[in-house]
Amino acid sequence: MKLLKLDLQFFSGEKTEKATPRKRQEVREKGQVAKSADVNSAVVMLIVFFVLLFSGQLYQEKVLSIFRQSFQEYMLLNLSVDTVHAVFLDILKQVVFIVGPIFLAAIVAGLAANFMQVGFIFTTEPLKMKLSKLDPIQGFKRIFSLRTIVELLKSILKIVIVGLVTFSVLWFQMDEILLLTYKSLGDSLNSIGGLTVKMGLYASAALLFLAFLDYLYQRFDFEKSIRMSKQDIKDEYKKTEGDPLIKSKIKQKQREMAMRRMMQEVPKADVVITNPTHYAVALKYDDQKMDAPVVIAKGVDYVALKMKEIAKEHDIVTVENRPLARALYAQVEIGDAIPEEFFKAVAEILAYVYRLKNKI
Repeated sequence: MKLLKLDLQFFSGEKTEKATPRKRQEVREKGQVAKSADVNSAVVMLIVFFVLLFSGQLYQEKVLSIFRQSFQEYMLLNLSVDTVHAVFLDILKQVVFIVGPIFLAAIVAGLAANFMQVGFIFTTEPLKMKLSKLDPIQGFKRIFSLRTIVELLKSILKIVIVGLVTFSVLWFQMDEILLLTYKSLGDSLNSIGGLTVKMGLYASAALLFLAFLDYLYQRFDFEKSIRMSKQDIKDEYKKTEGDPLIKSKIKQKQREMAMRRMMQEVPKADVVITNPTHYAVALKYDDQKMDAPVVIAKGVDYVALKMKEIAKEHDIVTVENRPLARALYAQVEIGDAIPEEFFKAVAEILAYVYRLKNKI
């Protein structure tokens, strides 16, 4: 028996259940989400090379303009602190004009890729100082963990795939590369620039495919890391909904209080209609305040017996009418007036009660 109990405890501690919405929200607030850094890198690379593809001619003209201006204008200036400062600022402005759009496109692409993966999230939890991160034993475990091995294999795979893709582009463009020696400097630069952009686009596409696979793996690994045991789910339920044992005791207390209040109303009844042993319904009627008799208490079995005892103690008339008692119990709630269909039967009983009281 003890072994069975231990086995149940062991299996209840295994993290085999999917994380609850509350658990997901908690880890998200701590900055723990399913995210692949490779997706950001691949999207940024792809967007940057697309910008170069459609704006490469403009950038080429601007770079050539800087060189032309440097050799034709700046070389003729008298060197001084002021002229060097002015030349530096002028060149810096032109470089910013060249690099700025590419840099801006990279930022937008990185933010978009991050938003597509995890949505909007802001937390300072990862920035907090944790002494556990300084633990050399834990650090050693992280270095030689399965996750580290997987990351190493992923890096090797990326190098191999990207290397094969770029080599393939160069191989299929070999004839054009060999003709570079017969072209002018401008044409050679155009060919090299076009070839570079083409290699970048193909490499980015390959990296994006690998990043998609990595995202699926990261999602699987994240779901696995936040799994919960059956005991965890029970503990969470207790925190959010309250301990079931305590809740049941509270409900029991509420029922007892309601029962006491109901029993206090029985002495105010005009009549108690019974089954006779299983059902009891207490009615009260005041022709000055009520349009119809009102059910002030009702119960079955033990409660019905208790109501009859209280009625007897306070000289409340008890009338046996099985069909009426069952119907009133089933159809009328405490505090409600009886439906019209019961008027005749109840009126006859009340008339009997009033005649009985007058005789007394």
